[in-house]
Amino acid sequence: MNSFAFDLHNGYIEGINNQTKVIKRNAFGFKRFDRFRARILLHHQYKKKATPNRSC
Repeated sequence: MNSFAFDLHNGYIEGINNQTKVIKRNAFGFKRFDRFRARILLHHQYKKKATPNRSC
């Protein structure tokens, strides 16, 4: 009943979750989590990402 009374929904967040799951399925070969995380943040255009600097 609240969905009819208020014009609020979680469609935007569900869309972000769905895109992240698609990236996860396509990125099966990633061995480092920080690169996988950077790929997700880059896809969603998140500018302030905090990844540790590692030299490999």
